Amino acid sequence: MPLIKVKTSAPAPEKTAVQGILQVLSAKLAEHLSKPESYVMTAFEPDVAMTFGGTLDPVCYIEIKNVGGMSPAQTKSMSQDFSQVIYEKLNVPQNRIYIEFAGAQGSMWGWNGSTF
Repeated sequence: MPLIKVKTSAPAPEKTAVQGILQVLSAKLAEHLSKPESYVMTAFEPDVAMTFGGTLDPVCYIEIKNVGGMSPAQTKSMSQDFSQVIYEKLNVPQNRIYIEFAGAQGSMWGWNGSTF
């Protein structure tokens, strides 16, 4: 049910590096939301045509979605944590990363032929 989706203008790292990033993001998201990692989905889209502040310098947009709400303390902590990961792994400066947090009602999130 939790999802973290990363879109970046940064070039794609090697396949094993991408897999490592996805695994780190998955584990961290499960921890931040206190949910089983078995429900966490991750997605990574490199080489996306993007601008930020009118420039083509590396940029990143992250979507974090969760069934249920997220507290301001959780979103602040996740913003710090995931911005640091993206900076370390993709060299995108933290001031060029936007993160959108969205909560969803269980009836608005489908899984396994039903909804939560």
